[in-house]
Amino acid sequence: MYLSHVRSFAALAAAAGMLASCQSVSNVLDSPEPNIGPCPSALSLYDAHRLVEINGEEISYENVGFTGEIVGVRSFCSYYGERPILASLEIDMGFGRGPAARGDAHTYEYFVAVTRRDMDVIHKESFPVRVEFDAGEDRVYLTEEIEAISIPRAEEGTSGVNFEIIVGFELTPEQIEFNRSGQRFRVAAGQD
Repeated sequence: MYLSHVRSFAALAAAAGMLASCQSVSNVLDSPEPNIGPCPSALSLYDAHRLVEINGEEISYENVGFTGEIVGVRSFCSYYGERPILASLEIDMGFGRGPAARGDAHTYEYFVAVTRRDMDVIHKESFPVRVEFDAGEDRVYLTEEIEAISIPRAEEGTSGVNFEIIVGFELTPEQIEFNRSGQRFRVAAGQD
């Protein structure tokens, strides 16, 4: 199953002081004027790009509940003159239902953060995504779309290379440690 959801990153649009000419994001992204520099990097955070729910004391396949993985991140942006960087984001995700999953639906939480490259978080917002598995289905794939990310620039010459857009799942400390250990469970492992 492949789905798509569209979300808004409203807080940053407000932080940019609303768009000077009140153009829509799609109009600005389709602008004939070239960007004065590259778009911000868009990536998933290594420690938070996977989610594995373990139901039980032992870390074993039989105890795997719901899983999630961010498999791709793409961004598109436009900026020129004194305007803020306007970006949209597409996040490809895969979700699984392991042997210990309870129920046919699960709500996952993921975040989108805008940072100064390798420095401070400018803004972070979390989003829920509810995934429903049909009877007998153990995998669902979807693309989340975030529109209207607006990143204020200090001056006209400030390039998008100074910023990053980072995504990941909201995880418990135990789930982060699991990811850092390099362990992984994939529903499709060993299958063609």
